[in-house]
Amino acid sequence: MFDFASITIYHLLPFIAVGFAAQMIDGALGMAFGVISQTLLVAVLGMPPAAASASVHLVEMFTTGASGASHIWQRNIDWGLFRRLVPFGIVGGVCGAYLLSSIDASVARPFVMIYLAAIGVYLLAKAIRQPSPKVQDPQYTAPLATAGGFLDAAGGGGWGPVVTSNLLVQGSDPRKTIGTVNSAEFLITTAISVAFIATIGLEAFTVATVGLIIGGVVAAPFGAIFARRIKPRYLLLAVSIVLIVTSAYNVYKAWPLF
Repeated sequence: MFDFASITIYHLLPFIAVGFAAQMIDGALGMAFGVISQTLLVAVLGMPPAAASASVHLVEMFTTGASGASHIWQRNIDWGLFRRLVPFGIVGGVCGAYLLSSIDASVARPFVMIYLAAIGVYLLAKAIRQPSPKVQDPQYTAPLATAGGFLDAAGGGGWGPVVTSNLLVQGSDPRKTIGTVNSAEFLITTAISVAFIATIGLEAFTVATVGLIIGGVVAAPFGAIFARRIKPRYLLLAVSIVLIVTSAYNVYKAWPLF
């Protein structure tokens, strides 16, 4: 923990900017807040993976709440899909939080990133080949939500990329998928945060956390508006590009593990 009285705007501004940019992308595309913010905390500030993941999830309790409310306001939610994702996402997330608190699960992260990069390439080809993506009701939601929640807690930032991308591969409507995944993430993130607090306490709550919360909450309404107004094909293209770029970067960063 830290002394709130010692915080100045100059301490907060870099993290506000990161939180704003990360949430703009996450709110519009259903992914990337965790990847961007956790990369900053680990690579720049040198925080341990468990502390960084806990800090990001504390931030996401606020940003996903604001983002979810904005998506509900913009009518970007498929409530049937929401109910199918949330329970299994919570189970996977809590298990991932307890695992990361006791062992280093980051060794599996590069392999997950390779998989997501391949999904990104597939979605890119699909968006280019099929100007108006055919919408279908996704079938494999329970194992997908469990895996997404687990990877989100254990690896940081896995819920959006894993769940959003795989639902899109199954033919789910891009706008409703992004809104539903963002809204469901609030409940999953809250459960993960409670699990982290129970295991490592509140040590992860830092100046960075405060800045990320401010920037993320301010940006949340804009992401929902973009998701509603951008054509499905362009949403699919944007999701695929973000997946490829962020996954390739994380694989490159973890290359010495191989």
